[in-house]
Amino acid sequence: MTTVDSTPPRSRGGGRAGRAALRTAQSRVQGPAFITRGIPPYELLGEEGIVSIETHADRLLAEVGIEIRDDAEALQLFREAGATIDGITVHFDPGHVRALCATAPRQFTQHARNPARSVQIGGQSVVLAPTYGSPFVRDAETGRRYGTLADFHNFVKLAYRSPWMHHSGGTVCEPTDVPVNKRHLDMVYAHLRYSDKAFMGSVTAPERAADSIEMARIAFGAEFADANCVILGNVNVNSPLVWDATMTGALKAYARANQAPVVVPFILGGAMGPVTTAGAVAQAHAETLVGVALGQLVRPGSPVIYGNFLSSMALRSGSPTFGMPEPALGSLLVGQLARRVGLPLRCSGAFTSSKLPDGQAMTESAVSMMSALLCGANFILHSAGWLEGGLTMGYEKFMMDLDLCGAAHTYLRGVSLDDDQFAHDAFAEVGPGKHFFGSQHTLRHYETAFYEPALSDNNSFEQWRDAGGQRTDERAAALVRETLGSYEAPPIDDAVDAALLDFVARRKAEMTDQWY
Repeated sequence: MTTVDSTPPRSRGGGRAGRAALRTAQSRVQGPAFITRGIPPYELLGEEGIVSIETHADRLLAEVGIEIRDDAEALQLFREAGATIDGITVHFDPGHVRALCATAPRQFTQHARNPARSVQIGGQSVVLAPTYGSPFVRDAETGRRYGTLADFHNFVKLAYRSPWMHHSGGTVCEPTDVPVNKRHLDMVYAHLRYSDKAFMGSVTAPERAADSIEMARIAFGAEFADANCVILGNVNVNSPLVWDATMTGALKAYARANQAPVVVPFILGGAMGPVTTAGAVAQAHAETLVGVALGQLVRPGSPVIYGNFLSSMALRSGSPTFGMPEPALGSLLVGQLARRVGLPLRCSGAFTSSKLPDGQAMTESAVSMMSALLCGANFILHSAGWLEGGLTMGYEKFMMDLDLCGAAHTYLRGVSLDDDQFAHDAFAEVGPGKHFFGSQHTLRHYETAFYEPALSDNNSFEQWRDAGGQRTDERAAALVRETLGSYEAPPIDDAVDAALLDFVARRKAEMTDQWY
C-alpha cells in the first residue's frame, strides 16, 4: 500500500474548514476508555467440574513438575518459598502455587499517556488490543510482505483512531527493516508518540524489557511509574511445562518495576499440549500459575494478568487451526479458573487460519472472539488484524475486525430496563397496526438505538451495484486510506519527546546491529 509519512504531524491551519476537519478527526478517536461488562460471563462447568480441572493441574505440578531453565534466581525463589527442586524441575504440593499467587491484585489501572484513555484491567472491565507479533503484513495493493517500521506506525495510528480499540498493543507487527536488537526501541517510541493509549513493551530479552520500562519511566515520570502500572509485557510459557530464562528474565523485569506481565501459555493441541480440551486447560492453568507466582515472589502485590492461548491442529496434516470450537470451549473453562484464583484474565480475540480477509477469516474470528467475550476476559489481545495463524497482520482484516469490536461494545453492555426503554409513549402514539418509524420515541433514539458497522452495506442490491458493487474487504481498503490520510498525532510534551529520542539514540549507539 502507499506508505504514509510517519513524521509526527503539526497542527494545521485552514480556518473554519481546518477546524472542522480537526474536530472530525478528534471525534473519531473518542470512545469509551474500556468496556464495562453489563452481562455475566458464561459458566460452562459447575463447582465439581472446575475443582476437577484444578486437581489435575495440581497433579501435573506435583508429579511431573515444571522446568525453570537457566535461571538460578527463579529456582532459588521457589526453593525459599517451599517448592521441591530437582535439578531444574520444580514440584509443588497441591494448592501451593495458588497460595503463592494470592498477593496479586484482582484488578488494577494501566495508566495511559492521556489520562482519559487509562484502562481498568480486571473486575467487570474489558479492554481490546490489536494483534501481536506478526512478521508479515498484507494489504490489497501489495499483498503479503515482511512488515516494516512504516507498517508498525500505520497500525499504531489505526488503533489510535478507532473508538473501539482501547489499547495500542505491543508488537503489532515486526518491523523487519530494523535490527532485531534495536527494533524494540522504535516500537515503544511509536506507541508513545503516535498514540496516547495504553501500550505494551518488549519481552524478547530481559534487557529489552528493561529498555521498554525505562522509556515508560521517561514518559510518565519515574516516581509515578514506580507507584503505578504504565506498561504491560506479554510473556509466554515455553509449553509444555517449561519456563526459559528469556521469558522469566522479562517477567521478573516487569514485576520488579511494579509493571504487569501478561503470563501466557502457548498451547497448540497435539503439539505443545494434549489434543483433549480438559488436559490442555489443566496444563495451561498449571503453567500460568507458576509464572504468576514467580512475579509475586519477586515483588508481592505487583500487577499481573492471567493469560490464555489455546489452539488446535488439523491432525491429518499437522497444520495449526484457529477459530475452532474446542479452544473456544477451553476459553470458557479458563475464564472460570481465572475468576476462582482472583486474577484479571487475558484471552485472544479474532483468530483465523485464513490467508485473506475472506469468509473463512471472519467466521473463525467470530467464533474465537465470542468465546473471549463470553468467558469473562478482561484484556483481549489479537482483537483486530490476525491472519494466517498470526503470521500476518492484515490492513483490511484490521478494519473488518474493528466492526466486530464495535459490536462487542453493544453486546457486552446488555439490555437496559429503564422506563423509556419499554416505549409506552410510543405505543400510545402509534397504536395497533401502525409502524414506529416516525414516532417521537424513535426520533429520540434515532442516533443511538442500533450499532452501525462502518463497513456493512445494507442498501438494496440495485443501490449496492450502482455504487460499484464493492466487497467488504474493498470498502475496508478505502477506509484504511481515509483513516491514515486524516490522522493527527496526539500532543506530547516537547521535553519528554526529546528525552525519549535521546534514550533511543544512546541505546542504539551502544549496540552493534543484529539481524537474527
